[in-house]
Amino acid sequence: MTLSRERPPLVADERTLLIGWLDLQRALVRWKLDGLAEADEHRVVFPESPLMTPAGLVSHMRWTEHCWFNVILLGEPEAGNPQFQKEPENADMRVDGVPLAQLLDEFEAQCAQSNEIVAAHSLDEIGKDSQYQPTLRWMLLHMLEETARHVGHLDTMRELLDGQKGYY
Repeated sequence: MTLSRERPPLVADERTLLIGWLDLQRALVRWKLDGLAEADEHRVVFPESPLMTPAGLVSHMRWTEHCWFNVILLGEPEAGNPQFQKEPENADMRVDGVPLAQLLDEFEAQCAQSNEIVAAHSLDEIGKDSQYQPTLRWMLLHMLEETARHVGHLDTMRELLDGQKGYY
């Protein structure tokens, strides 16, 4: 999946704008990490958050996409998603030894699958998961917020790791 760092059009329908802004934030994930030294892929930069590494955060974002669109919207089983594991805590961020390039590819593949799911459903459709029943519109807005927040984390991590920074 090739994600564009272009902003969506100024005038467009709601779906185009929601997916456009979300895809922009998704594209910034790889861009923020482009050229990161291999030694820094799993490096802890926030001492109180030892799992929040560039690699751990990309894995978390991949599984969060899966959680909302596959599990909560479609009602697929939770079993394959480490976010639903009781032990170890934060299993989705425990990716020691997994190359960042692989995690980025998996994230982008999940984003492509999420976009296919979204394209096949109404924005007013309610999730099939029995615990959470938001509309797809709510999920897209939440994922836009979640992804943008984590892009900010990646921006801060990158600056602390090697001084690289940039908006987009």
